[in-house]
Amino acid sequence: MNEAALDIKSFSGLTQDSRAVKPGYLFAALPGSKADGSQYIGDAVKAGASAVLAGKGAKVPAGVRLIADDNPRRRFALMAAAFYGAQPDFIAAVTGTNGKTSTVHFARQLWEALGIKAASLGTLGLHGGGFDRAGSLTTPGTVELHADLAALSKAGVTHLAMEASSHGLDQYRLDGVKLRAAGFTNLTRDHLDYHADMAAYLAAKRRLFTDILPPGGIAILNADVKEYDDVCPDKTRHVLSYGHHGKNLKILKREPAATGQQVHLEVMGQRFELMFPLAGEFQLMNALCALGLVMAEDAENASRTEKLVRALEKLSGVPGRLQSVAGHPKGAGVYVDYAHTPDALENILNALRPHTQGKLVCLFGCGGNR
Repeated sequence: MNEAALDIKSFSGLTQDSRAVKPGYLFAALPGSKADGSQYIGDAVKAGASAVLAGKGAKVPAGVRLIADDNPRRRFALMAAAFYGAQPDFIAAVTGTNGKTSTVHFARQLWEALGIKAASLGTLGLHGGGFDRAGSLTTPGTVELHADLAALSKAGVTHLAMEASSHGLDQYRLDGVKLRAAGFTNLTRDHLDYHADMAAYLAAKRRLFTDILPPGGIAILNADVKEYDDVCPDKTRHVLSYGHHGKNLKILKREPAATGQQVHLEVMGQRFELMFPLAGEFQLMNALCALGLVMAEDAENASRTEKLVRALEKLSGVPGRLQSVAGHPKGAGVYVDYAHTPDALENILNALRPHTQGKLVCLFGCGGNR
């Protein structure tokens, strides 16, 4: 076929699920780990698909347009982006093993503190800017993601913080998203049932910075992890680093308290002292990543930066993530966390230990014979 003649708007819709095909749809027959979408081309055509996107060598019935591509997953993402079109003006994505959910939750609050209509998208769903929808996947499917971006733009949401999972990056779901900034939190052992090894896991994360964040984009990197130099090797992206070793958002001093932590920061050369209202150093690190993502739009604006740093004092945490729920009459903090594995429980207790000089009492229960 003549690729130049392809008009993505001529389709009534597009999907990779043959059961969702309607007349006039484009069906993406994508390869998968358990099944190959080419097995369902016949079903899609019977349901009314007028075109099929598939890998090279695929066959379609006569009269059905075939769009063959060496990388049909990426092509499908780019087609979805073109089909839905509009996106928020400023999109920031964050990847890493831990902290993505809190980071986008914090970034949305920081934008809102500036009076900006903003939203966050990820594990918790789509929230802010008039949207309040529970989620299921860390990064939505290709069509769902680009449909959400268009809906956000139509509703006047100008800023979005979204989670970028390693699965979503490896499966090209974020390709076509017009990123302005991207953040990296950390990397620990996870998802090795999907990725061949830690090198493959890191390579998937790195795609956010090498393939999706465009040249001139801003990378917000955790300077306290060993992967710092490997995540964004392309020097055409600008870097803002955060953490104890951060160059741009640096932790100078941290004093844990019963219900938060007194923090001394140096941000873009300015020094600040504030009471961060959440417990756990990891929460402060996630907040600094979020701060960097929000600052990326105008990092040299000192007055804007000061407003954002002061807004850190009013952040609310993710429900169920080391959430402060009460205070004991004698001053002890009471927290709830959804940790339900030995490792996660140990991490939470270690995070809380510096916040009290007295006893640390833990009440827990979990099913599944853990």
